[in-house]
Amino acid sequence: MTEKTKKTETRKNDWNSGAALTWVTAQALLDGMFEPVETLLAEAARKAGAKTVLDVGCGTGATTLAIAGALGPDGTCTGIDISEGMITAAEARAREGSENAEFIRADAETHPLPAEHFEMVTSRFGVMFFDDPVRAFANLRGATKNKGHLRCVVWRSPEDNPFMTTAIKAAAPYIPDLPPFDPDAPGQFAFAREDLVRTILEKSGWQAISFTPLDFACEFPTSELEFYFTRLGVVGRMFDQLDAATQATVTAAMHEAFMPFVDGETVRFTAACWDISARA
Repeated sequence: MTEKTKKTETRKNDWNSGAALTWVTAQALLDGMFEPVETLLAEAARKAGAKTVLDVGCGTGATTLAIAGALGPDGTCTGIDISEGMITAAEARAREGSENAEFIRADAETHPLPAEHFEMVTSRFGVMFFDDPVRAFANLRGATKNKGHLRCVVWRSPEDNPFMTTAIKAAAPYIPDLPPFDPDAPGQFAFAREDLVRTILEKSGWQAISFTPLDFACEFPTSELEFYFTRLGVVGRMFDQLDAATQATVTAAMHEAFMPFVDGETVRFTAACWDISARA
């Protein structure tokens, strides 16, 4: 097994582990936080007049369903995600009322997508995890019709997103084996650098590439904060491995660290992202 194959298998396992299934449990929380992105991508698909859209890293399907609704009965939005648990949840949501949304449980980096089929490719925080992003975006380019659109929203830098780094900074003194942050590795902030992402897209065949800063307000109930920092992200993946005393210490430290974002019964923060567009 090559090193690249090992990395791919690790990524697949990560997104199909018990920790990944926590994202299914957190569906309502995350969808509420990121609804502005869902609305933006659905409106972009409607304005483009697209009738076939691919939603990459669709998770539990909120964006796919929103786009499908924006396309109307003559359009179809296909969500693709590597996580079996998330796709199962997405399919269940679609059965409740969306006849023009469909889902594929597969790796968008390597899955044999239909050639020149989609008029638009979208993603809400789903394209930063590829082991070989040039290969992945070339695969997506091959599945896009000539002059078709690419529209992705990704995170800007950790420095631009202090809320997203608060948990790991607060927990680090008490969890010595927290993995070090690697800005060049697949992960949440892997697409923060405009020059790097532009090169990836150019090498994979996309044109007319543009980056627009996108900052939007996020909020969720304060009652959900402890679930957020003990179940999601790097700290969340390790939290259950800690002994009870360390869990209590880490929880207290993170509550204190997140206080600047707590406004009574509501947690509020600003998400700093890139709104990336390109043409096939």
